[in-house]
Amino acid sequence: MLRHEFRPGKLVAGLFLVATGVVYAGDAGGLWKTPWFAIVPLVVGGLCLAGATATFSRAIRGRGGTEEG
Repeated sequence: MLRHEFRPGKLVAGLFLVATGVVYAGDAGGLWKTPWFAIVPLVVGGLCLAGATATFSRAIRGRGGTEEG
């Protein structure tokens, strides 16, 4: 039994933010050079994709948790 509802939008947002952290860590560690403006599309694109994923997921599942009994 799941302890909470699976929310793919949060998963997508988390993956993109982790990827952003990896890019910054690689730059700080000297593995590669990352321009400061390269992070903006990664974060904004990830958040937009996460929002679209959450909207799509909610459209498929319907509005949950509002069952009246």
